[in-house]
Amino acid sequence: MARRRVLTTALAAGAAVLLPFSLAACGGGSSDEGSTGSGGSAKLTIQDYYNDDPGKTVWEGVYKACAQTAGVEIDIVHIPGSDLIAKVLQQAQSKTMPDVLMLDNPDLQQIAASGALADLSQFDVSTDGYADGIVKASTYDGKLYGLQPITNSIALFYNKKTLADAGIQPPQTWDELKTASAALTKDGKYGLALSAINTYEGTWQFLPFFWSAGGDEKDINTPEAAKALQLWVDMFKAGSISQSAVNWTQADVNDQFKAGNAAMMVNGPWQFPSLAESGIDYGVVPIPAPQAGEPTVSPLGGETWTVPETGNKDKQAKAAEIVKCINSDDNQKLLAEKNNTVPTKTAIAEEYGATNPAVKGFADLVPDLRARTGELGDKWPDAATKIYTAMQEAIVGGKTPEQALADAQNG
Repeated sequence: MARRRVLTTALAAGAAVLLPFSLAACGGGSSDEGSTGSGGSAKLTIQDYYNDDPGKTVWEGVYKACAQTAGVEIDIVHIPGSDLIAKVLQQAQSKTMPDVLMLDNPDLQQIAASGALADLSQFDVSTDGYADGIVKASTYDGKLYGLQPITNSIALFYNKKTLADAGIQPPQTWDELKTASAALTKDGKYGLALSAINTYEGTWQFLPFFWSAGGDEKDINTPEAAKALQLWVDMFKAGSISQSAVNWTQADVNDQFKAGNAAMMVNGPWQFPSLAESGIDYGVVPIPAPQAGEPTVSPLGGETWTVPETGNKDKQAKAAEIVKCINSDDNQKLLAEKNNTVPTKTAIAEEYGATNPAVKGFADLVPDLRARTGELGDKWPDAATKIYTAMQEAIVGGKTPEQALADAQNG
């Protein structure tokens, strides 16, 4: 996800306006620069949205090592996350696409649909061992256009001391979550913190509840979706969640948890460094399921690496080598450790999760992680907007979950 960038509705709408232009014949503006035909060295451009450390330095180190392995020189370009998609669309039209392009995984569908990306199967890029959701997120119209080395999602963090003092075990079901959240709400502190903001970030936080209940983004106006939304409404009405949560980002949620203002929170592994600095003794478990023994279906976060259609097949082949190298087993482990994320190959994720109880709470989710674009592809932003609109209408606007979902679906 989601920790790096949350695409705004305006940006998504702007991208939709630009996409109908034909991009299939795009050639990279630097297609001939550094090209030596088959073999020899070449200079490639790698573009991502890692502007800040420590991530920027970590990724640059991996890029340089992979470039050395592939026998090429590289230029690394970092674009601010909020500007990346608009920049990519402009580059596609002006034929100045980079040779290796990182995309937030939900954005791959709309860029692949434009014809701006190369099918990675022609470069023998393998998906063996990857979780199914990982592959689906980088696949469009049956073809693989990207590959993702690490992932993140969201789970339930809990303050070990607070729960132990109250004699409460980490909840595993919705009923247990409601009961625990209510019991832990006292003395001006809340049982649970989460983000119910009216952006894609709010949708991201709601998805484990929505999907685990059987909700379907193709039509959010269903009893299953209403059941999930009713759970949130009930906890807000009970005072177990602060009313301010309708304006909180995930960073705000983490601040509340660190300050001791919430006993539990819904958040992701990117918060590990901040929590370590706070000194809080916390645990992580999957977000509770509707019923005991049922799986929790959580959203797939993270970025995927692609090879744009630059018109230079030799450089594209080298770019594919870079993508393969970024996704190597060793780099999956390195990147997971350095970026507080989880490897995307299921066996490596399981092995990595065994090294740390907090990490295990996320590693256990990998086999069942679901791609947000898995069903709707480039139409996902519209569904995401409907979901967070319904959330706000039910929590703030006073509509029943059924009416809020119906209005958002049909609006």
